[in-house]
Amino acid sequence: MSQESKSVLHRAIGASAIGNAVEWFDYGVYAYLATYIAASLFPGDGTGSSVVYTLLGFAVSFLIRPIGGVIWGPLGDRIGRKRVLAMTIMLMAGSTLAVGLIPSYEVIGIAAPILLYALRMVQGLSAGGEYGGAATFMAEYAPDRKRGFYGSFLEVGTLAGFTLGNLTALLLVNVLDDTSMESWGWRIPFLIAAPLGLIGMYLRSRVEDTPVFREIEAKDETEETVGVYRDLLTKYLRPVLTLFGLVIALNVVNYSLLSYTPTYLGTTIGMAESDALLVPLIGQIVMLLTLPFLGALSDRIGRRPMWLFSCAALMITVIPVYILIGTSLTGAIVGFAILGLLYAPQLATISATFPAMFPTIVRFAGVAIGYNVATSIFGGTAPVINQSLIELTGDNLVPAYYMFGACLVGLIAAYFLIETKGMSLRGTQVPGTPEALEEQRELGEPVELAEGLDPAVPVK
Repeated sequence: MSQESKSVLHRAIGASAIGNAVEWFDYGVYAYLATYIAASLFPGDGTGSSVVYTLLGFAVSFLIRPIGGVIWGPLGDRIGRKRVLAMTIMLMAGSTLAVGLIPSYEVIGIAAPILLYALRMVQGLSAGGEYGGAATFMAEYAPDRKRGFYGSFLEVGTLAGFTLGNLTALLLVNVLDDTSMESWGWRIPFLIAAPLGLIGMYLRSRVEDTPVFREIEAKDETEETVGVYRDLLTKYLRPVLTLFGLVIALNVVNYSLLSYTPTYLGTTIGMAESDALLVPLIGQIVMLLTLPFLGALSDRIGRRPMWLFSCAALMITVIPVYILIGTSLTGAIVGFAILGLLYAPQLATISATFPAMFPTIVRFAGVAIGYNVATSIFGGTAPVINQSLIELTGDNLVPAYYMFGACLVGLIAAYFLIETKGMSLRGTQVPGTPEALEEQRELGEPVELAEGLDPAVPVK
């Protein structure tokens, strides 16, 4: 690879990762400061039902994400990944900024939570295109045999956003008293989103659309929107369903562990606010450092083994580890780190796995719609479901049970995953299938057969 090509690749990676960091910075600070948001924008004292209503606001943005996927996904396959990603990052940053400017419940009454929910819906709409687009953009720019390594940096952006949100929240909690936090301190992280969004917009403006999309566009092989919806439900139903199952495992663990943990430790375990924020901070830093290595490992052994291992290992360990988390601050730090490291093989390989499940003509739409439908049902709702079930049953192990069930679904889905390590994403066929291999031979691509595939048997 020439120095110029490496420079373009690095700019593309940075452009993808920064947008993801902005998106998850918002989700992180919202989850970490939920009790203060509850005290400011909802009736009550920031505990009990007001926290549940605040977490419902977290879930609202996810419920709208499938609509964003339906809008942005086919549009990204039609007009390009870059244009859509430019729109989604500005929409995300602007709505996050606006959340920090909402007057308190004491000032405008019921209009405060209504405005919060409305802005969370706008954020969900933009997020519906952001993640699928960023993953597709990253995967299509990365070299085929290093897609796992380079794709892992999208999730480095995810954890960097979460970690920055965590650090900001931890700093504010230790510097300001509760009264200041409830009145104005919680707003500061949301105001930071505007400059971060402008940086992301600048980086994306300096990168061309992906070579894979430009090749399809030059041949006029992009597909009309109506045709995309029809094909996803017929020709590409297997990858859609497989993706759906993988995302259930991915996001139940993600939002139960990364987003809900501070609330869980504070309201359920009774841990001090600063300690409850410290636990995921340490674990996320450990995870962040391992992601590139796990991405590179997937380039050697494949994505499918990584997912099978992660889901199985989490099922075995999650219940005893949650018992450990409830014992002390040290137990919580160790337990979070264990679960985080076992979850990291999923997180590190998203960008290499999901976009490779669809051909270029429906890739953005397939990832955006399939990912966001599953995320809206099982991801963003995880904090409010966990909190509600704990209050209903009194069982502190509810998050562990929920993760166990989700990972069982993910394990089944991973069994049906077509291995695509080292394979080209070019062409109009599903990567890893015999049809795709034949097409890539015609395009002059070096090909290798995915594990478990018979070249004489088409895979639909």
